Amino acid sequence: MAGQPKAGAESGAPVGRRAMLGMLGAGAAALAAAPYLQRGWEGFLGAASQVDSTGLTGLLPNPGGFRYYSVVGSVPHKDDTNYALTVGGLVDKPKTYTLADLRAMPQTRVVADVVCTDGWRVDDTPFEGVKLADILDASGVRSSGAAVRFTCFDGAYSESLTLEQARRSDMLVALKMQDKPITHEHGGPVRLFVAPMYFYKSAKWLSGISVTDKVVPGFWEERGYAIDGWLDGADRHAA
Repeated sequence: MAGQPKAGAESGAPVGRRAMLGMLGAGAAALAAAPYLQRGWEGFLGAASQVDSTGLTGLLPNPGGFRYYSVVGSVPHKDDTNYALTVGGLVDKPKTYTLADLRAMPQTRVVADVVCTDGWRVDDTPFEGVKLADILDASGVRSSGAAVRFTCFDGAYSESLTLEQARRSDMLVALKMQDKPITHEHGGPVRLFVAPMYFYKSAKWLSGISVTDKVVPGFWEERGYAIDGWLDGADRHAA
């Protein structure tokens, strides 16, 4: 009869609403799970990079933005029980710091964009740690000192800065990244953070600081990278 509604019209609307609610629920669940999934994927990438001599894991997508690289097959893990940072070279008072020593020193927070020469970047990334200048001052740099060389407990990586660059306030011996302790995959427990330069200058797994009389090219500089890896637009004369 013309005055009666069609059966399909009555049953179709509730099904549409149920489908829509189901999709919204699935979307909400995916959003809720996203941080856990992302952390799991980042953990996989980080672990895989430690045994990947080809560097191909660094090309895999990562929603967190960071890529993972190591120049050796595997890197030992360090923590409160066995980490040490040695400071030497052209200094009057060589020192060795434990993690507890570094944590007890005044901490500085620097927020800057992380930019890789491969084209990826993570904007507004907070790092926190001890100013490199404070560590150099505590060791008493000799007048013949002109540069700083950094070595790492992976046994291969190295980096360098001029003494003037090393004394900038945005150069850190970093203990935290994104307001959390730096993980092993990100170069922890201690890494260098060189805010105004490309990320290859921010050496991971930092274990040694040595004052030298000249700049010694680092791992990537020996392979054609710029010794001064300034970011475009960086203030090269900032204090």
